[in-house]
Amino acid sequence: MNTESIRTPLAIAESLTELWSPQVIAEVDDMYVKVAKVQGEITWHTHENEDELFFILRGVLTLELESGLVTLRPGELFVVPRGVRHHPIAQEECLVMLFERKATAHTGDTTTKQTRSISAQLRWLEDQKAHA
Repeated sequence: MNTESIRTPLAIAESLTELWSPQVIAEVDDMYVKVAKVQGEITWHTHENEDELFFILRGVLTLELESGLVTLRPGELFVVPRGVRHHPIAQEECLVMLFERKATAHTGDTTTKQTRSISAQLRWLEDQKAHA
Protein backbone atom coordinates (compact mmCIF):
# COMPACT_ATOMS: atom_id res chain seq x y z
CA MET A 1 0.00 0.00 0.00
CA ASN A 2 1.24 3.46 -0.90
CA THR A 3 0.65 5.62 2.19
CA GLU A 4 1.58 8.78 0.25
CA SER A 5 -1.90 8.66 -1.25
CA ILE A 6 -3.58 8.96 2.17
CA ARG A 7 -5.20 12.38 2.48
CA THR A 8 -7.06 14.17 5.28
CA PRO A 9 -9.67 16.37 3.55
CA LEU A 10 -10.57 18.36 6.67
CA ALA A 11 -6.94 19.29 7.41
CA ILE A 12 -6.31 20.25 3.78
CA ALA A 13 -9.46 22.39 3.66
CA GLU A 14 -8.47 24.08 6.95
CA SER A 15 -5.10 24.99 5.43
CA LEU A 16 -6.58 26.81 2.44
CA THR A 17 -6.23 30.57 2.48
CA GLU A 18 -8.39 31.61 -0.48
CA LEU A 19 -12.18 31.45 -0.22
CA TRP A 20 -14.21 29.81 -3.01
CA SER A 21 -11.04 28.39 -4.60
CA PRO A 22 -11.48 24.59 -4.66
CA GLN A 23 -8.34 22.47 -4.66
CA VAL A 24 -8.12 19.01 -6.17
CA ILE A 25 -6.84 16.56 -3.55
CA ALA A 26 -7.40 13.29 -5.44
CA GLU A 27 -8.44 11.78 -8.75
CA VAL A 28 -10.85 8.85 -9.08
CA ASP A 29 -11.36 7.62 -12.65
CA ASP A 30 -12.87 10.61 -14.49
CA MET A 31 -13.64 12.49 -11.24
CA TYR A 32 -11.82 15.02 -9.10
CA VAL A 33 -12.17 15.10 -5.33
CA LYS A 34 -11.86 18.73 -4.23
CA VAL A 35 -11.95 20.66 -0.98
CA ALA A 36 -12.79 24.31 -0.51
CA LYS A 37 -13.05 26.91 2.23
CA VAL A 38 -16.11 29.06 1.61
CA GLN A 39 -17.85 32.02 3.21
CA GLY A 40 -20.33 34.45 1.76
CA GLU A 41 -21.69 33.42 -1.61
CA ILE A 42 -20.71 32.53 -5.13
CA THR A 43 -22.71 33.35 -8.25
CA TRP A 44 -25.79 31.49 -9.43
CA HIS A 45 -24.66 28.92 -11.99
CA THR A 46 -25.49 25.69 -13.81
CA HIS A 47 -23.43 22.68 -14.86
CA GLU A 48 -25.35 21.56 -17.94
CA ASN A 49 -23.67 18.16 -18.31
CA GLU A 50 -22.37 17.28 -14.85
CA ASP A 51 -23.78 16.47 -11.41
CA GLU A 52 -22.01 18.09 -8.44
CA LEU A 53 -21.73 16.45 -5.01
CA PHE A 54 -21.31 18.65 -1.93
CA PHE A 55 -20.15 16.97 1.33
CA ILE A 56 -19.83 19.22 4.38
CA LEU A 57 -16.71 18.78 6.49
CA ARG A 58 -17.34 21.70 8.87
CA GLY A 59 -19.85 24.53 9.06
CA VAL A 60 -23.15 25.02 7.27
CA LEU A 61 -23.74 25.47 3.54
CA THR A 62 -27.03 26.51 1.99
CA LEU A 63 -27.68 25.71 -1.64
CA GLU A 64 -30.28 28.03 -3.06
CA LEU A 65 -32.07 26.24 -5.89
CA GLU A 66 -34.90 27.56 -8.01
CA SER A 67 -37.09 24.91 -6.27
CA GLY A 68 -36.08 25.99 -2.74
CA LEU A 69 -33.27 25.84 -0.18
CA VAL A 70 -31.10 22.89 0.82
CA THR A 71 -29.17 23.41 4.07
CA LEU A 72 -26.27 21.04 4.74
CA ARG A 73 -24.42 20.43 8.00
CA PRO A 74 -21.25 18.45 8.80
CA GLY A 75 -21.42 14.87 7.56
CA GLU A 76 -24.28 15.60 5.16
CA LEU A 77 -24.13 15.52 1.38
CA PHE A 78 -26.31 16.61 -1.49
CA VAL A 79 -26.01 16.08 -5.21
CA VAL A 80 -27.00 18.99 -7.43
CA PRO A 81 -28.21 17.25 -10.59
CA ARG A 82 -26.86 18.35 -13.95
CA GLY A 83 -28.73 21.28 -15.40
CA VAL A 84 -29.99 22.54 -12.01
CA ARG A 85 -29.23 26.19 -11.37
CA HIS A 86 -27.77 26.70 -7.88
CA HIS A 87 -26.34 29.39 -5.62
CA PRO A 88 -24.08 28.24 -2.74
CA ILE A 89 -24.13 30.42 0.40
CA ALA A 90 -22.22 30.11 3.70
CA GLN A 91 -23.03 32.68 6.40
CA GLU A 92 -19.94 31.57 8.36
CA GLU A 93 -16.78 29.80 7.25
CA CYS A 94 -17.60 26.36 5.86
CA LEU A 95 -15.32 23.54 4.69
CA VAL A 96 -16.66 21.51 1.79
CA MET A 97 -15.57 18.42 -0.12
CA LEU A 98 -16.76 18.17 -3.72
CA PHE A 99 -16.92 15.27 -6.16
CA GLU A 100 -17.05 16.43 -9.77
CA ARG A 101 -16.28 15.11 -13.22
CA LYS A 102 -12.95 16.42 -14.51
CA ALA A 103 -14.78 18.39 -17.21
CA THR A 104 -16.83 20.37 -14.65
CA ALA A 105 -16.17 24.11 -14.85
CA HIS A 106 -15.95 25.82 -11.44
CA THR A 107 -18.91 28.15 -11.95
CA GLY A 108 -20.45 26.24 -14.82
CA ASP A 109 -22.06 28.45 -17.43
CA THR A 110 -21.12 31.69 -15.63
CA THR A 111 -17.72 33.39 -15.36
CA THR A 112 -16.97 35.93 -12.63
CA LYS A 113 -13.89 37.13 -10.74
CA GLN A 114 -14.47 34.16 -8.37
CA THR A 115 -14.25 31.59 -11.18
CA ARG A 116 -11.16 29.36 -10.93
CA SER A 117 -9.66 27.47 -13.85
CA ILE A 118 -8.97 23.75 -13.62
CA SER A 119 -5.23 24.52 -13.58
CA ALA A 120 -5.70 26.81 -10.55
CA GLN A 121 -7.70 24.06 -8.84
CA LEU A 122 -4.88 21.55 -9.46
CA ARG A 123 -2.23 23.63 -7.60
CA TRP A 124 -2.39 21.67 -4.32
CA LEU A 125 -2.17 18.26 -6.03
CA GLU A 126 0.68 19.36 -8.27
CA ASP A 127 2.59 20.72 -5.25
CA GLN A 128 2.20 17.35 -3.52
CA LYS A 129 3.50 15.48 -6.55
CA ALA A 130 6.48 17.87 -6.85
CA HIS A 131 7.45 17.24 -3.22
CA ALA A 132 6.98 13.48 -3.33
